[in-house]
Amino acid sequence: MRLTAKALGFCSALCLIAVASISVGRPQQAPPGDEGSPGDEVRITVGNEFRSQYRLAFPATRSALPASLAGAARDIDSSVRQDLLASRAFAIQGPDELSVVSLTADQARDFELYRSLANEVLLQIDVLPDQDMVVLEARVFDLASGDSLLGKRYRGERAAARRMAHTLADEIVLLFTGRRGISATTLAFYSDRQSANEIKEIYLMDADGRNQRAITAHKTVSLSPAWSPTGDAVAYTSFFSSRPGVYVVDLVSGTKRPVVTEGSFNASPTFSPDGSQIAFSRSGGAGNIDIFVTSATAGGALRRLTSTRGIDTNPAWSPIGRQIAFTSDRSGTPQIYVMDAEGTNVRRISRSGRYNDGAAWSPDGKRIAYAQRAGIERFDIVVVDVITGEARQLTSAPGSHETPTFSPDGLKIAYAGKYGSGTEATQIYVMDDDGSNVRRLTSDGSNFSPSWSANVP
Repeated sequence: MRLTAKALGFCSALCLIAVASISVGRPQQAPPGDEGSPGDEVRITVGNEFRSQYRLAFPATRSALPASLAGAARDIDSSVRQDLLASRAFAIQGPDELSVVSLTADQARDFELYRSLANEVLLQIDVLPDQDMVVLEARVFDLASGDSLLGKRYRGERAAARRMAHTLADEIVLLFTGRRGISATTLAFYSDRQSANEIKEIYLMDADGRNQRAITAHKTVSLSPAWSPTGDAVAYTSFFSSRPGVYVVDLVSGTKRPVVTEGSFNASPTFSPDGSQIAFSRSGGAGNIDIFVTSATAGGALRRLTSTRGIDTNPAWSPIGRQIAFTSDRSGTPQIYVMDAEGTNVRRISRSGRYNDGAAWSPDGKRIAYAQRAGIERFDIVVVDVITGEARQLTSAPGSHETPTFSPDGLKIAYAGKYGSGTEATQIYVMDDDGSNVRRLTSDGSNFSPSWSANVP
């Protein structure tokens, strides 16, 4: 059992350790299901400058849809509002706040009214029918000049309404911040919701937690999903052939193919940034686990990167592909290490705590998030600056918080956690990268090991 428990994730083993002191960020205190709160005044980055949130007037979405499609307009309106709020780039005045003004249908006069409420920009959305299709038209105006800043038109089936809304929200975030929003991205995770611990399958969900769906049906244990850089495939570990092997599912065709299944143990895959290689942990003989690399296609040669008496597992490729972070107990306790992609220049990253696991890089490669043991059955999320070594603990509420993953803009972290000390199920949560604004994304069964897709336009 030592082999499987440690290699699939050091966090699964239980031990009592003393945790060294590290600086603590803004701690979580949100109970399960809490939407969080914006807290103090939010300042956003625009280019290399900081400014307050944009004050956005967002009146009710105007809909001309027939009753049979009316739900699409509601989905679009609520999704765009939630996405823009989640971006934290906007202070939004909605229909309730705007009801104090009497619009005149004269654009210049109405813009003045919106400005009188301290708004800077205006978002207007119209949802129209086109035979059995839904059309989303959106315009963003600068209220000071009256200029149109953005005009977008999307057309799709009823089922695509929320996807169109996410795409619009991401375009608006890009317009004002210079970075694309993450509303149209996807989280992969694994869940036991089908069979309470006996069967675990890989699932996907939208970044807001909606549209949860299974992408495997192996009827066995499948875990540790990891996205391809192009967002069209997910690598994962599965016991489909009785022993843990590395598989890849193509999300377009649904085809599942083995990558590495020979040998007694292959697990914890991660794609290289160019998608051509997969790093993973493998039993290299005598019951030891090391990091290997192979081609992302089946049948490629295996290249061994580590060879120590300790267990090396859970690799994570850096965004530009020059480094790989991983967990190793070569020093006596599980710690986070980084090595060059060739397996050279190994150096320890985690300096506090005697049990650290599950490294995840920020998109800019400057930070690594991981789980640090904080008690017998408890872990907290820590983020360390790769250059300075400065570490910040982001979670502190009762319970355990593990397997972090950064959003593609680097502003949020998803993780698996449970709050409290009872027997409640583990769920997927998301928080801002300073530990604030905690929100639960799952509720059905127990859910683990989130992996955030890249932001592919």
